[in-house]
Amino acid sequence: MQAAPREGYTSMENFNKPEPPASLGFFTFLVLVIQGLGLAAVILVAVWMGHFHEGFAWQTEPKLEFNYHPVFMVIGMIFLYTDAILAYRVFRNMKKIYIKVLHASIQVAALIFASVGLKAVFDSHNLENPPFKNLYSLHSWLGLSTVILFGLQWVCGFISFLFPRLSLGMRQLYMPNHVFWGLAIFGMAVAAALTGIMEKVTFISKDIGYPNLPSEALVVNCLGLVIVALALCVFFVVTRPEYKRQSTPDEEHIQLTGE
Repeated sequence: MQAAPREGYTSMENFNKPEPPASLGFFTFLVLVIQGLGLAAVILVAVWMGHFHEGFAWQTEPKLEFNYHPVFMVIGMIFLYTDAILAYRVFRNMKKIYIKVLHASIQVAALIFASVGLKAVFDSHNLENPPFKNLYSLHSWLGLSTVILFGLQWVCGFISFLFPRLSLGMRQLYMPNHVFWGLAIFGMAVAAALTGIMEKVTFISKDIGYPNLPSEALVVNCLGLVIVALALCVFFVVTRPEYKRQSTPDEEHIQLTGE
């Protein structure tokens, strides 16, 4: 007599049922929209810093070194983080171990960009004459907490799912927490980006006023709206069960037998 699958797993008969074509068609459209929004966010923040704030430099010009901070943080904690989140849904037909490696690799790239972005902002403060105070604002607290949690999330995920890898039961127990914190940290990254935008706007407009910066204000407002739209699309895709990657027969066999 064949044992019934444990609760929470799809039966082998249900595995081969095709997903609705319209659903996957809309999923593809959403993924393209998300990629477009991510690229738009990177372009807008690069234009903002490069065109309106005199470009980029490293430690020789601390004020210009700061300009790397928002660009690298958006690339790492918004654009690349988004791609890491979507990897399991976009590459649904790829072997799971390869998706795990891809997911972890994209996150490493995101962490590298974020780390360089943090160095840029600390340098821009510490190398000023006189030095500028660090970690005094809500944005700085939220942003640093987000990067730290992101790094811890990566370490926990690597140990749990790649190497040395926990037992099947422990992985099943940890997985909902991994998913929750992945989305929660992404939400924190979006909040940090928006508070950072407004903090920078406050500094640059304190003398002449925000309404007197029409071109820059347009770029800044569009950047904020693009990041919010991107986040909404990502949360929609991730929370839709029909877009979730389905296990292969071999993976289901492992889940059912524990082998």
